[in-house]
Amino acid sequence: MYLQMARRMLFETDKRLLWKLFWNMGVKGMLSVEKFKRRLRRGDVFPPFLYVSIINSCNLRCQGCWVDVSAKQEIIRPEAFHRLVRQAQEMGNVFFGIVGGEPFMHPHLLDMLAEHPACYFQVFTNGQFITDDRAKRMRRLGNVTPLISVEGNEFVSDQRRGGKRVYSKTMQGLQNCLKNKLLTGVCTSVCQTNIDDLVTEKWIDRLIDMGVFYTWFHVYRPMGPTASPELCLTAEQQLQVRQFVVEMRAKKPIIIIDAYYDGEGKALCPAATGISHHINPWGDIEPCPIVQFTKESIHPDDDPRPLREKFLQSEFLRDFRHLARTTTRGCIVLERPDLLVELVEKHQARDSTARGTALMELKALHPRTSQYHPKEEIPEKNWLYRLAKRFWFNDFGVYDGYDHRQSAVALLGPDRVEHASNCS
Repeated sequence: MYLQMARRMLFETDKRLLWKLFWNMGVKGMLSVEKFKRRLRRGDVFPPFLYVSIINSCNLRCQGCWVDVSAKQEIIRPEAFHRLVRQAQEMGNVFFGIVGGEPFMHPHLLDMLAEHPACYFQVFTNGQFITDDRAKRMRRLGNVTPLISVEGNEFVSDQRRGGKRVYSKTMQGLQNCLKNKLLTGVCTSVCQTNIDDLVTEKWIDRLIDMGVFYTWFHVYRPMGPTASPELCLTAEQQLQVRQFVVEMRAKKPIIIIDAYYDGEGKALCPAATGISHHINPWGDIEPCPIVQFTKESIHPDDDPRPLREKFLQSEFLRDFRHLARTTTRGCIVLERPDLLVELVEKHQARDSTARGTALMELKALHPRTSQYHPKEEIPEKNWLYRLAKRFWFNDFGVYDGYDHRQSAVALLGPDRVEHASNCS
């Protein structure tokens, strides 16, 4: 498998892009995490990975989307984006996830990324605006990887994403990327309507045959004004996805990303550990994309402090991290939305949506399981993933000293937790 992966990288992509990935994302990305770990020991939290929603507009209307895609268009202006990236670089940051809405609807997207050749950008996209010319531009830049969302077959894609011919349009954008030898990824929000089609070895093999270099299986989260909770996976299906990822990592020449487990298979929340936070199109700083409440803004007109101080001094972000990590190793939004409501009200955090209904939506959520399944951990089989996570992606000790099993009992009930214990 390792030889196959090396062969793919040598013959299926541009060597300059590989160097950018190795140096910008690999070496400098690891150094940024090391700086983050040193800050943590001092009690300071500035995330080494920032996700930036640069626009709220989108051409699709996906089920469970929490973005105000139908509202008046809002974009992060180039000058604000450049200021954000440069101030983050002063803290050692080099990686930025670019999200939306649909990022390629931002009129200055690639021009903005071109200003920062020392950074690495992952663009989350539906792929439908990636023309051959745009793919060629990304290849020239060298420090941009498109992560294209595929949500099912032709029928399911239209149903899930609220459009017509969604699958074929997305696949055309994907082909434009692959034709131009970009390091391209495919992601899926796994739900009831696509788990049987896409969480399969056949789908992984197809991605490899097409030339896709990495994939990412998110678990569907029912958020926003049209949450569609019927699409949620059961606890057993979530474990099925985790088992599938671990197995495929050990046998297939494709990188498979996950953001919710360490190398031992223990659940974690990136926002609770502080490794990642989110900035929305209005410039508001949020704990994560689905926690749409804020007390700070990146814009100096709203808050003249430098970005460093806004993160390090934020009582709302600090208390969110503390609440999340002392409550569960999973997602507090899904497991204990009631506690998050109390936190928002305590800090009088502002609803950072255009629709102004985020608190009402949060109050209406019913608790459900997330990635935390005590005593059912599935460790990595691939030693490279396990080693990398041991140093650069784990809980960084923030969960130490908390009895999350008792939280699991309170949430899931003793029968479910006892079943998990017996399974171990």
